[in-house]
Amino acid sequence: MHHYLSGDIDTGLIGSRRVAVLGYGAQGRAQALNLNDEGVDTVIGLRKGSDSVARVAADGLQAAEIPDAVSSADLVMFMLPDDVQPGVWVELVEPYLREGAAVGFAHGFNIHYKRIEPREDLDVILVAPKGAAREVRGAYQSGSGVVFLIAVAQDATGQAQQLALSYAGAQGAGHVGILPTTFKEETETDLFGEQAVLCGGLGELVLAGFETLTDAGYPPELAYFECLHELRFIIDLLQEGGFSRMHEVISTTAAFGAVTRGPRLIDKSARVRMVRILEDIRSGRFAEEFLADSEDGSPTLDAARKRLADHPVEKTGAALRRMMRGGRAPDGPDESG
Repeated sequence: MHHYLSGDIDTGLIGSRRVAVLGYGAQGRAQALNLNDEGVDTVIGLRKGSDSVARVAADGLQAAEIPDAVSSADLVMFMLPDDVQPGVWVELVEPYLREGAAVGFAHGFNIHYKRIEPREDLDVILVAPKGAAREVRGAYQSGSGVVFLIAVAQDATGQAQQLALSYAGAQGAGHVGILPTTFKEETETDLFGEQAVLCGGLGELVLAGFETLTDAGYPPELAYFECLHELRFIIDLLQEGGFSRMHEVISTTAAFGAVTRGPRLIDKSARVRMVRILEDIRSGRFAEEFLADSEDGSPTLDAARKRLADHPVEKTGAALRRMMRGGRAPDGPDESG
């Protein structure tokens, strides 16, 4: 696939724009700090009464209520949750956008499923990082970046693609690669990866493995290490050099077990179910189900999160992580539960 590097980017383009970053969660904060370090005029758009005001100030950035941030911006970057964006768009963004401004998204969901339909005078771009917020910030600070995807849904000014490239370049992506895509491709592949492999499939595999071992009488601590803790080691190997690198490092016992038993688990029937998951994404059924649950107060999501929080793997993991830290408190949320 063709990709862009620093030499393909008009770095001055984003530097000549005022950027409003809407939302100051993990990804919004990481990208806003990178923009600020690049000298880009950046304002953080927050809803009235937001708890993030103090954190923005502590980081040395400027905050404003969303309408004020939007009305002063040349580029508005959405860093809010997908289910929140349409309401914010209608009430707080669209009425205040300058003619000829640009709107950017880190995920194509609302444009692809037509939950947001921008005016014809606006540029509409996708600038999606292929890395978590800590990687986006950490790689930039180390003088590099993570890969970004870019796409254009509307090019009212003739500069939409160059603006997307320039924004990604300001995140350090020009050092490693910026890949062109479409809103459709990014949305559908991202949702599928999350559901079938990274979060849904992997999460259920971990739980099933843990339960299989503990139900057979093995200690939960050993089940935790074998089914969850060592995932990081395998994932790091896969990222370093794919399956060939993994097979170079793991034991021949592990390799033989993987190639002979793995296909028994993820067999043709599992692939049939993956195709059905993809069909739900492509048809819009998943989007409708997700948004309906959100509008109803997220009962499905909240119940599942509570069930996971109460699962023995979480209790076991919290205790083992405390042990491995030598009893120190975690950096993130409290794990004392």
